[in-house]
Amino acid sequence: MIDALHAAAHQSERDAVAALDEHSWLGAAIDADVAARRFAEWGSSTVIDENVGAAVIGRELFDALHDRAQLQAQWPVGNAGALHVYGYLLSTVETPYGLKRDRWMDGHLAVACGLPADAFVPWASPRTLLERVGDAAHSVLARAECVRHAGGATLALERAVESGEWALVYSVDGLLVTAFPVASADPVLAEWDSEPQRLRWNGVR
Repeated sequence: MIDALHAAAHQSERDAVAALDEHSWLGAAIDADVAARRFAEWGSSTVIDENVGAAVIGRELFDALHDRAQLQAQWPVGNAGALHVYGYLLSTVETPYGLKRDRWMDGHLAVACGLPADAFVPWASPRTLLERVGDAAHSVLARAECVRHAGGATLALERAVESGEWALVYSVDGLLVTAFPVASADPVLAEWDSEPQRLRWNGVR
């Protein structure tokens, strides 16, 4: 199935609509998310990554994701759930931290959330990836041991294993923006405290 993910990611660069259609953990999952109104739990994000200074998915995939999710969006700003969950899953752009999909595939974020390592592997459950990520993110926001609030944004950090990585969840105006693992909470909190009003991690209003 890893090969299928790589193939879908590269296919999405050639024919994004076909890539969504051909994999049940993409197109059919997005359809289920639409029916359950899960995209409404997510705020806005830019597809321009702050680390690489460029878009992490192409315009065709950006449009295909939002069309499938029945969402209005104007490049480069779209729904953070569509972009950070399904868009990141298909991104082939290398960042200083690896591929964006690694957070869903390598188990680090899942374990930090107290879940099985494969909890965010898209085909590991009949529940959609957006549903699983959203539930985990809301749980972190509700119980995190380290929380910061500023200007309507919330940063939450927790770890299920004392010596393990931290799960970072970020929301703006009560809407989810992103989730990813970090090795240490200290530098994240120090950066936040230095500029508490700045929107982070590609979140926008």
